[in-house]
Amino acid sequence: MAGRILLIEDDDRLADYIANGLSEQSYTVDRAANGRDGLFLATDSDFDLVILDRMLPGLDGMAVLKAIRAAGLATPVLILSALGDTDSRVDGLVAGADDYLAKPFSFAELLARTQALLRRRSPAGSVESSVLRCGDLELDRLTRQVRRGKRKIVLQPREFRLLEYFMLRTGEVVTRTMLLEAVWDYHFDPGTNVIDVHVSRLRRKIESEPDELPLLHTVRGAGYRLAAD
Repeated sequence: MAGRILLIEDDDRLADYIANGLSEQSYTVDRAANGRDGLFLATDSDFDLVILDRMLPGLDGMAVLKAIRAAGLATPVLILSALGDTDSRVDGLVAGADDYLAKPFSFAELLARTQALLRRRSPAGSVESSVLRCGDLELDRLTRQVRRGKRKIVLQPREFRLLEYFMLRTGEVVTRTMLLEAVWDYHFDPGTNVIDVHVSRLRRKIESEPDELPLLHTVRGAGYRLAAD
C-alpha cells in the first residue's frame, strides 16, 4: 500500500524519524514545521493522509484541523499529541480527527494506524482475508497453519509472528526497527543479532526444498523483503 502523506510536525528529530520510516514503506511524505505552512499544503494539494501534531507554532493543530474540515476536505487526519488524556482525545476526534495517537508512541503502531486509515479510504482494501499468500507460500491466521505448496511448515510462535508480519507487508522493505517493535515488543536496540538469527531460521524453513524459489530477501543496509520475484 502506498500513498501521499502530509506530516505537520515541528520537532525536527521526530519528523525525520517518522518521515524516514514511512518513506521506507514507499509512502511519499511532504513536511511542514508549523501550522500555517501545514494548513496551506493541506488545502492546496491532494493528500491521502495528514499526520498532524497538536501543539504547533504559528497555528496550533486543532485550529489546523478545524480549518481543514471547514474547507470541506475529507482527507483522513491522524493527530499526534503529548496530550493523551481522555478529554484531549475526545476533543480531537470531535473536532474532526479520524484517529488520535498519544506521544510517545512506537513507529509500528503509527504505521498500523496509517495503513488502517488508508485502507478505510480504499474500498478494495477494506476487507482483509485471514489467509495470507506470497507465491506458493500460504499462512492461515485463524488455524495458525503454514504451507508451501503441499508441504506443511511447522513454526514456533515467534517464527509465526515474524512470518505473519512479513506477509502482511509482502513486497515492502521491513526494517529491523519495525521487527523489534512489532514482533519482540522492544522499543530500543538490544544490541544483539536476535533478528538475524530468527530470520535465518525462518528462511531455512520456508525455503528448505531445492526446487523452491527464494522468498525472503535481505535488502542490504535496509532490512528484509518478502516477495515471490
